[in-house]
Amino acid sequence: MRWLFAGLLAFAILAPSRVRAQAETSIRIAAPASGEVLRGIVNITGTSAVEGFFASELAFAYASDPTNSWFLIYSTDQPVSDGLLAAWDTAFVTDGDYDLRLRVTLQDGTFLETLVTGLRVRNLTATETTTPAPTFMPGPADPSTGWVDSPPTPMLATPITFAPTSTPRPTPTPFPPNPASVTSAEIYSFLGRGILLALLTFIAIAIFLRLRRS
Repeated sequence: MRWLFAGLLAFAILAPSRVRAQAETSIRIAAPASGEVLRGIVNITGTSAVEGFFASELAFAYASDPTNSWFLIYSTDQPVSDGLLAAWDTAFVTDGDYDLRLRVTLQDGTFLETLVTGLRVRNLTATETTTPAPTFMPGPADPSTGWVDSPPTPMLATPITFAPTSTPRPTPTPFPPNPASVTSAEIYSFLGRGILLALLTFIAIAIFLRLRRS
């Protein structure tokens, strides 16, 4: 009974220290961080040293690739603790979004891995920027009215009036005097002359006929 109690006590004391040791040596990628913009040669730092370490490799994949295809960056059989894991030359990949993976193979054939997602390679394209929305900064409120700074000015509809306008009528243009116009006096004169000429003609014919008979 004493040996059973001593074994349980020893397990209780040693178990937490073993868990802490595994947690302290867990693999991780310290840099770059998710969402970071990458250009040129990028130093990948972190920790690959873990109990039972056999080998490690760094690989990248397209963030939107449904085939889950990974491309090797660097592999080694040397563990690293908080140091340089590899140098990645991003100039050899097209601009886009990528995921980065650190995989550690253990001596028993199993492996551990950790991911950094959403890395943005921008060697040739401009980096996306977000414009913050403008913020409204209210001024001090007027205690008498309760309005901030000044109450809003209402928009009043202005009536539109149309003044009556008169359209000028065309003024008749007087005709120039007709040079061929005949007055009444001239008409009477012409008429009298015509009658006199007809009478003289009639008398002349009558005289001619009488002379002819005789």
